[in-house]
Amino acid sequence: MNVFRLTGDLSHLLAIIILLIKIWKTRSCAGISGKSQILFALVFTTRYLDLFTTFISIYNTSMKVVYMACAYATLWMIYHKFKATYDGNNDTFRVEFLVVPIGGLSVLVNHDFSLLEILWTFSIYLESVAILPQLFLVSKTGEAETITSHYLFALGLYRALYLLNWIWRYYFEGFFDLIAIVAGVVQTILYCDFFYLYVTKVLKGKKLSLPA
Repeated sequence: MNVFRLTGDLSHLLAIIILLIKIWKTRSCAGISGKSQILFALVFTTRYLDLFTTFISIYNTSMKVVYMACAYATLWMIYHKFKATYDGNNDTFRVEFLVVPIGGLSVLVNHDFSLLEILWTFSIYLESVAILPQLFLVSKTGEAETITSHYLFALGLYRALYLLNWIWRYYFEGFFDLIAIVAGVVQTILYCDFFYLYVTKVLKGKKLSLPA
């Protein structure tokens, strides 16, 4: 554990809490991509199957349980509790074009050809692009609410901090995971335009909009 991983985890948790509070307080899922949330739930499910086989620490176990519980709570609100407010007409990203190739890549490129390792690798690859349906939705509708922008920023910050965590671990622990680092770089790049718009617009009180 180092400061970059800890703050990255907290930023990730903050993003999830922001999203849950946004949906619950407004009683609306407007502007939220249910497809991105399905992908994130799939990421957590396939990554944290080691909950049943490996114990690392109370912190590690607690965070995994919280992430999974929040992911499925979000899906419950989007597709059941506040289903009437979900913008399914614009949330049209074809997620199968992500899941199927990533599934194949996970089988071909992994650290160890075992079920848990392949599923972990799948979760790493999938997380790097899971935000695409959300960014596609924002681009299609032309703008994002301020609270949704805060959620996206906190989520992108989490990944950027995790890149610093990998750098720290390489220099101070000699640990290097090429799969996680490459996936993290891809994910951070996807947020670059959003980061710029967030700083230049949202923090100045303007409404964020992305080019279609």
